[in-house]
Amino acid sequence: MTVVAADIMSRNLVVVHPLDNVSQVAKVLGDHGISAAPVVDAEGKMLGMVSEEDLIHRLGTTHESRRAWWLGMLAEGEDLAPDFLEYLKMEKRIAKDVMTREVISVTEDIPVADIVDLLVQHHIKRVAVLREGKVVGIVSRADIIRTIAAVQRKG
Repeated sequence: MTVVAADIMSRNLVVVHPLDNVSQVAKVLGDHGISAAPVVDAEGKMLGMVSEEDLIHRLGTTHESRRAWWLGMLAEGEDLAPDFLEYLKMEKRIAKDVMTREVISVTEDIPVADIVDLLVQHHIKRVAVLREGKVVGIVSRADIIRTIAAVQRKG
């Protein structure tokens, strides 16, 4: 018998919505001890995936340096109002701004061996399992490791 995505996928999904701000997304990930969550619309259709990496990438010094350079160019040697600078520092980004839009997804009937190939080929940690465009599960590397361990115990 071939093990397929439906056999090992995590079904208790934690999702975020496109207008959730990044602080809300970070709280969801932290509260649930997960490293990523699907971004879904009101009907549950998958729009993307937001991960710890997506959030951390936006906080890096490169982003801050680039913003400082642009502000310097716009100010043309004049001081910018402190209130304006403070406003710019406030995190106004939302999930749809930081999510990965091109998500590798599979159907419930794809063999786990094919999922492993996708993870390795695309250097990713998880795939979304979709049914009619809606997320019904996630298969992560941890799910695959648990499956390997279970087979080893039985064998």
